[in-house]
Amino acid sequence: MDKHTAIDQRLMDLEIKASFTEDLVEQLNQTIFRQQEQIDALLREVSQLRIQTPDGGSGSFRSLRDELPPHY
Repeated sequence: MDKHTAIDQRLMDLEIKASFTEDLVEQLNQTIFRQQEQIDALLREVSQLRIQTPDGGSGSFRSLRDELPPHY
């Protein structure tokens, strides 16, 4: 293999790697976009749940362990 052929091969290899990298970056961008949409939806849902709670979501957190069962 002469020097010109080796350089052409290296260039082609780099172009292939760049193409795969571009595809991967696009997939990651789409994933991040979808995840941000899900986070935004969850934040809206939590906000709505806080509004629906009797104390407006500002009360102290109570664990189910703090609640006595009805037979006590």
